[in-house]
Amino acid sequence: MAENYKLSFVPKFEQSERIKTLEARNQELSKPGGMRQFGDYGDHRCWLNIGPFPKMDELPSRKQGYRMSSEQWGEDYRFLLENMEPHIYPCETIVGEIYWEIGCVRPCGQQGWRQADNADEICKKYDESVSLGGIPGAYGHTCPDLEIILTQGYDQILERIRKSLQKYTDLKNERRASYLRGLEHVCLGCIHYIENYAALAGKLYEETQDPEEKSRFAQIAACCRKIAHEAPDTYYEAVQAIQFSIMFDRVVGHGNGYGRLDLFMMPFYKKGMEDGSLTRKMAREYLAEMYMKLRGQFFSFSGRDASGQDATNEMSWVALEAYDLIGDYNNLGVMWHSDIDPDYYAYACDVLARHGESIPVLVNWDLMYASQLRVGIPAEEAWKVVYAGCQWYCIPGQEWCGHDTSEIRVFEVMQRALHKAAENNVADFESLYQIYVDELHRTMKAYQAAEAAIDQVRGESQPEMYTSLISYGPIERGLDVDAPRGVDWQYSSLNILGIPNVADSFTAIRELVFEKKMYSLSEVVKACGEDWKDNEIMRQRFLCQPKYGNGHDVADEMFVRVCDTMQQVAEGYYNQRGAQPMRPSLFSFMTHVEAKDTFLASPDGRHKGDPLAHGINPQIGASKRGLIPLANSASSVDMRKFMGGSIQVDIQPKFFDGKEERYTYIRDFSNAFFNGGGMQINFHILDLRKLEDAIEHPEKPEYQNLVVRVTGYCTRFVTMSKEYQRDFVDRVNHQTMN
Repeated sequence: MAENYKLSFVPKFEQSERIKTLEARNQELSKPGGMRQFGDYGDHRCWLNIGPFPKMDELPSRKQGYRMSSEQWGEDYRFLLENMEPHIYPCETIVGEIYWEIGCVRPCGQQGWRQADNADEICKKYDESVSLGGIPGAYGHTCPDLEIILTQGYDQILERIRKSLQKYTDLKNERRASYLRGLEHVCLGCIHYIENYAALAGKLYEETQDPEEKSRFAQIAACCRKIAHEAPDTYYEAVQAIQFSIMFDRVVGHGNGYGRLDLFMMPFYKKGMEDGSLTRKMAREYLAEMYMKLRGQFFSFSGRDASGQDATNEMSWVALEAYDLIGDYNNLGVMWHSDIDPDYYAYACDVLARHGESIPVLVNWDLMYASQLRVGIPAEEAWKVVYAGCQWYCIPGQEWCGHDTSEIRVFEVMQRALHKAAENNVADFESLYQIYVDELHRTMKAYQAAEAAIDQVRGESQPEMYTSLISYGPIERGLDVDAPRGVDWQYSSLNILGIPNVADSFTAIRELVFEKKMYSLSEVVKACGEDWKDNEIMRQRFLCQPKYGNGHDVADEMFVRVCDTMQQVAEGYYNQRGAQPMRPSLFSFMTHVEAKDTFLASPDGRHKGDPLAHGINPQIGASKRGLIPLANSASSVDMRKFMGGSIQVDIQPKFFDGKEERYTYIRDFSNAFFNGGGMQINFHILDLRKLEDAIEHPEKPEYQNLVVRVTGYCTRFVTMSKEYQRDFVDRVNHQTMN
């Protein structure tokens, strides 16, 4: 086991020599250059860094000329998969790696729709929306249903594609037929990729003389030959099928959730245990091996079943034990509910406490379910809801809900409102707030128009075709999951940037401008525009007003009001894809840091250039009274109205000094938070001194595998830029419960 520098980590399970070898390789890949870097954010993607795609000139879109076509997209995808050389590494039984996403070879995302014939019109609407603080164009982040692969297999899926293709060809619907020809290419590419692994394993079997190695290669070859065409029968085959499926989905070029691993793996586990082909140790090790290869994909455990009963089963334990065996970074989530198996939840909190890496995420299933019911998803489908990454959730295979990059920057909306209110010399706070609401409508109208324009071309400019392959609707409808009505529910989830800053600013303005009349609104606008130059006393007065995150009623009431206003405005606007309402999410990805230089100083006392608050976490430095007041503030809003929202709880090890059972504090605190209406907690237990040292000395071996949860994702700390490292370290690092 690699040295743990965060806590005195005592592993619950002993690693076999095979797992030790695989972990050593995984640690080697964590070094600079091993994994492909994701901008300044870290290495939280699962693809290896072996350089550019070597056959770029032979790509169909290069030879034929690029077309904004889902059919050509499928041809490119197939070519990419068929030219990923297979590798089987020492000791591994779960195989499969990817080296390139489709975006490495073909325009996708925003670059995709910018190729449209009406790109100028789309860009005009996009730019207008951005200028008003609305960032459209979400890409990915949903949850396909892996059960389709586990119960049908690729030959059956291919048969469904061809049957649907014949139907639309006969009906002379060329648009849908063309899409299905592209989907056929995708499916054939997947089959060929798996067959390449079967062939390599067979070749290695013939070449080796070692009996143990021969047995391993024979196992891999037989498994790959089968699941290239058919649904898996055994637990081992099912794990390998999932590994391949997630690799294929990642080639599409985005992050998705992958559902309740414990529910869809339980039949395979039960069968193997009953027929004697599987032991719990084997089951644990196969999953641990898959976790190391996937490096950070989202699975969820527990929740409730269709009858409303606790869904925790033996696989829920095994799936968490597999992470406990190896540590590393994975984005696993345990879905708490009021009737969850208390022993299992205690174990989840114990894993979190011992590893200290914010794994697993703790999320409130009861609230996710209620949120889905609230927007009209029927109970017989809503129970399937899963935590699917960062702060978001959806119904596997039935719901497309773009996340991460779509955003409403309410901080910018507030700045416009302040200037307009000052120009109009408004006499009371309610008049200012109404201008803010009017400006929010203005932003939402521009956002809706831009998003609708992008949606018109999204299905062909940036299709998500493997995701569509394992969702319900795209094959039979001949429509991508991205296209209007590709699946039954297509919500637009809007990240909301700056809500704590807006709430704190309005709290201070109401008190100091309109109630105590110490300053005029024009003076506040001028001081913020000049970054408080020659106004430090004034800034301190605004800074010292009650702040969200401390349990202050006046601040929390303003926070709730600002949140509810955003929700009421957003849900009055509908998207192009499914004529379904926009759903705000109390979360932001990394724009609270990356866009900080574009935001003026603000009436909460913040300086120009300082990061904004992340999601519903208080502004850095604003939370003064400890963890319990923070939790009370965060749970004051009705989270059923929103598409998620998490608090980051970063605790120093000294918090637990003198306490024998660390996990009991996490368990009791999270139970209270969830019972009080909280949605999600990301816990860290990290030594602040070590983080500071890691920024200055990233080359030290003990920091190479320092894993942190940055916003909604995990990554290795030393792979982030110093700017994002600094933001992480500057968070409140709680030393007492309070």
